[in-house]
Amino acid sequence: MAREQLNGAYNWHEFPARPDLAAALSERVANRLAAAIAARGTAFLAVSGGTTPARFFAALSTAAIAWDKVVVTLIDERFVPASSPRSNAGLVAANLLRNAAAAARFVPLYHEATSIEDAAASDDAALRQLPWPLDVAVLGMGADGHTASFFPDADDLTVLLDPASSRIVLPVHAASAGEPRLTLAMARIVDAGFLALHIEGDDKRAAFNGAMGPGPKKPIRAVFDASPRAVEVFWAP
Repeated sequence: MAREQLNGAYNWHEFPARPDLAAALSERVANRLAAAIAARGTAFLAVSGGTTPARFFAALSTAAIAWDKVVVTLIDERFVPASSPRSNAGLVAANLLRNAAAAARFVPLYHEATSIEDAAASDDAALRQLPWPLDVAVLGMGADGHTASFFPDADDLTVLLDPASSRIVLPVHAASAGEPRLTLAMARIVDAGFLALHIEGDDKRAAFNGAMGPGPKKPIRAVFDASPRAVEVFWAP
């Protein structure tokens, strides 16, 4: 179902249960990755962390595609090592990079550095070697309307959300984030060939509807407005 609110266009995909959503989203993503491999010999996927995507990751990990030609990175990451329970890299390793997907190349964002700014600068240089643009980017969303690490209270939010930014990775300081973070710049996210938002639960649906309506613009709405194509929204209760 296609919906348009003000300037942000999106396609709404609703499922009766979360396993149904995971199966449908994983099929769409796998098909896009396979098409990219067929077209240019490689595919580039960026995924989000949090508790929501684990079931989707598990379904995608069994997809019968040429995973050895897939590069996987993160939309954003907390400034913590992979051994931390709060690490997005740890979540991806445990749920996505197994089964057939164990053959994929994973490029994390976190590495030891003296500061989050140094880590972001190092990542920005290293990730320039990857096969941009993204073929697929899968976002999550918080109840406050943040996506990636674009928190409403983030320092330099306008820099993070600059659609013309030349940066790939940026540092994030936000009191509500819990710790410093690294995030892909919005310009890189909205350039993806397939951009999806994966949300679950009535609370997230209410938060999404609120963010897409009139009123102060939440970060998720800024991403939708900047996207040159409709965002695919996948929701289940």
